[in-house]
Amino acid sequence: MTSKVNPKVEPDHVLELEHAVIDDMDISGHWNRMFEQRVIFDYDIGQLDRVTDLDGGESMGWCYQCGQCVPVCPVDHVGSYGPRKIFRNLQLGQDLFTDDDLWLCTTCANCLRVCPKEVDMLQIMPAVRKEAVLAGGVPAELQDVFEKTARYGNPLGQNAKRRAAWTKGLDVEVPLISELGRKVDVLWWVSDYPAYHPRGIDASRALARVLHHLGVDFAILGAEERHDGDSMLRAGETGLFEMLAEHNIEVLNNYEFDVLLTTDPHAYNAFLHEYPQRGGTYNVVHYTQFLEQRLDELGLSETIDRTITFHDPCYLGRHNGEYDAPRSLIDALPGSEFVEMWRNRENGYCCGGGGGGMWLDGLAADNQSMRLSEKRVLEAVETGADTLCVVCPYEVSRFEDAVKSTNNDDKLEVLDIAELLAAALGLSNAQVG
Repeated sequence: MTSKVNPKVEPDHVLELEHAVIDDMDISGHWNRMFEQRVIFDYDIGQLDRVTDLDGGESMGWCYQCGQCVPVCPVDHVGSYGPRKIFRNLQLGQDLFTDDDLWLCTTCANCLRVCPKEVDMLQIMPAVRKEAVLAGGVPAELQDVFEKTARYGNPLGQNAKRRAAWTKGLDVEVPLISELGRKVDVLWWVSDYPAYHPRGIDASRALARVLHHLGVDFAILGAEERHDGDSMLRAGETGLFEMLAEHNIEVLNNYEFDVLLTTDPHAYNAFLHEYPQRGGTYNVVHYTQFLEQRLDELGLSETIDRTITFHDPCYLGRHNGEYDAPRSLIDALPGSEFVEMWRNRENGYCCGGGGGGMWLDGLAADNQSMRLSEKRVLEAVETGADTLCVVCPYEVSRFEDAVKSTNNDDKLEVLDIAELLAAALGLSNAQVG
């Protein structure tokens, strides 16, 4: 009987005994199948060379197939992915420059955390994507975001003049630094979704109330602010990133402030690591870090009768090592109970929004059994929590959509930590008990 073999394997290189019994166990036929060793020159590594020849792509060639990256890759949990698999596919002739695999990586950095050879997808994927962008090989949904960001300064395609519209009718003042005409202690970099998206606006209003409660001397840029560009850089649109960074640095350098306060971990990452290389060096802090430093001054008094679980943003946690500040704020909420999801801190799961994934749900749906945000919501529900706390503006809308699509509307509510803090201070209409 002739056994079937993988069409990618040459039958002449398959070793198989027709009859074999070892320790009274019958392992005849395909049960004892072995494969001859293959040496590197048996492969056409032209496609692998195309990647490793790129500036930033070199480490793809360092993979020695240990496989530690695969079980921690969030995309592999809903599909088939990971640096090891990509390396193998490149050996077998995959054209990564035109394959959907190029866009599935969320640059979450969990693979790099465990890789003994330091195969760095945070450099590899943007390098290959840059070439794909130059060749016009960008998914339509992402190309639309590139165009909106270039034209309007934000990926939602909203008018820049309306960037501060969320402050209208608010019961506390949120001044524009251009109108103050003086130095401020804190310049708040609001970001796009907190300025334009309805749920992001809820969180921004809550944070503004908390800052006023603390007596913080702060202001915002309003229409002068544009997208920080970090996600565009990870998605390979380096030209767009440079344009955004140049504008933002020019604007920021016109004003005096002590602290640059960011809402978005992606903006936080850009200001920490990318902008200083281009002449923009600031004392940047994420809003959870800022509030943790002022925790003793908050005076939280209203009971928050909730069981809360927390999602670590990849760009705040693994990329920049901040795990404690959000948890300290949650622990301080009176009357609340905090429960961890089993994947947390360094091994936290990804929401799917990084590396351009925020705008690639269509492509992801064609290649995955479910969205990463849906997988994460199911993990949150498993904890028994009634509230999923987030500290990244991408996550409120992503997780709220996932709560609905997984039919968990009656089990889980998604709230920004700023909303919970404002409720604990009696500064909002949010339900606290």
